[in-house]
Amino acid sequence: MGKVSKGAKCSVEGCDRDAVRSLDLGRVYAAGLKVRGERRAFLCKEHYKEYKKATKKDRIVDRWRKVTP
Repeated sequence: MGKVSKGAKCSVEGCDRDAVRSLDLGRVYAAGLKVRGERRAFLCKEHYKEYKKATKKDRIVDRWRKVTP
């Protein structure tokens, strides 16, 4: 069992909802979310949606890099 399934709370400052995802703290911080923690960032459904929107362009570019040799 992971920490999310055990009932971890969202790591974003001011949020106390239950987490649904666990991500690398550096990536979440680089996406512009103010998080607290040491290694992992736990995000609730709403903040995970914000993270996905903020990193959409980066993910598209990464896919392009993988396709072209």
